[in-house]
Amino acid sequence: MQSAQLLGIDENDFVRRTAATFKLGIEFVDWGGLGQRYIHPFGSYGQEMEGVHFHHFWYRQAQAGGALPLDRYSIGVGAARAGKFQRPDPSLVHSPLATIAYAYQFDAALYARYLRELAEAAGTLRVEGRIVDVRLNGESGHVETLLLDDGTVVAGDLFIDCSGFRGLLIEGALGTGYDDWSSYLPCDRAVARACERVADPIPYTRATAKAAGWQWRIPLQSRTGNGHVYCSDHIDDDAALRVLNAGLDGKPISEPNFLRFKAGVRRKAWNRNVVSLGLAAGFLEPLESTSIHLIQSGIARLLTNFPDKRFNTPDIDYYNRRTRIEYEQIRDFLVLHYKATDRDDSAFWNRCRTMVVPASLEQRIAIFRENARLYREDSELFSETSWLAVLHGQNVVPRSHHPIADLLPPDELAARMTRIAAAMEGSVARMPEHQVFIDHYCAIDRR
Repeated sequence: MQSAQLLGIDENDFVRRTAATFKLGIEFVDWGGLGQRYIHPFGSYGQEMEGVHFHHFWYRQAQAGGALPLDRYSIGVGAARAGKFQRPDPSLVHSPLATIAYAYQFDAALYARYLRELAEAAGTLRVEGRIVDVRLNGESGHVETLLLDDGTVVAGDLFIDCSGFRGLLIEGALGTGYDDWSSYLPCDRAVARACERVADPIPYTRATAKAAGWQWRIPLQSRTGNGHVYCSDHIDDDAALRVLNAGLDGKPISEPNFLRFKAGVRRKAWNRNVVSLGLAAGFLEPLESTSIHLIQSGIARLLTNFPDKRFNTPDIDYYNRRTRIEYEQIRDFLVLHYKATDRDDSAFWNRCRTMVVPASLEQRIAIFRENARLYREDSELFSETSWLAVLHGQNVVPRSHHPIADLLPPDELAARMTRIAAAMEGSVARMPEHQVFIDHYCAIDRR
């Protein structure tokens, strides 16, 4: 909510205007193996003990045969499964209710309209037109002007390229180059369509693995969003649409929308006087809903390194280095979902299970397999909790745990673990139903 506070956005108004619901995590169905499911929660498991992450103590108990399921120690998972939601209450010191973490599920078109209205109300000048020519400065090579199809000339010192996959400025005019990551993330197409809402919305997104990709289900106040992300090497468009339609739980209310993409990143997000954001900068498939985060972090990084007319090269180099690192870290986390699987029921999953992954990801998996250790580098987007959720949820089992976890006497460890699980269960019981919370604070008019 920091960006919202900076812009003066009221959360209830935002949720209402975008027909949004609240999101405690993502449920993954059939990823580790057919018939298996888990939730990647936003927030933590248990609580740190003796300066060591909670999961080391859980693995100690599990290896001795006395642990409850790991999900019992997450308020995010418990609330999601129970269909409960509330905002965190910082006044409840030492309670799990003070640490609830969440995101949103919203209508993307309404979200864009909402932000556009905010921008225009703040004085942003909006000029519509199709770019037919980009003119560069003969000396600096900077973009100097844009020519629109109605003859309008748009001049500027700094240009933000949000022109999607085409990258009209960053690629079309400047030829920056693109690093293709499809060998790691082979899905290259998607088909999306909405269906009628058939029940109160659940407070989490569902991602169900299919024979050649996966299907999303995003419950909004007004409807349910659905999509099938797939690899065209293993399924054609007509078959992909049939898979999507078979997975709908309500009557379709929109025509199917087919999309094509290539996972990867621009070699420079900032080139000369052009900064690319969104799809113009790169694309990592929507498996963990990272696209808007990458836009926001790109904007924040630009504000920190905002240029004067000299366009200082070290600032630009720093921006590009940090952007690249962020994309690579998110890439590795997404690739983990495909690599860590026992599925061998289709050519697609055999390909994913046996593929060569980036060395950075291979090292993370190896460290975890050895001693359950997880690291969060450079304040990366996904925390140790996120990595644990996927690794554990998809059957990657460590051989051992941190030795400090062995220092607690067994009876004391058991008592602590029982108290933590009880605190989670009691906190979830106190929470209101997700729909009740929405009705009270931010419901749309559904008449």
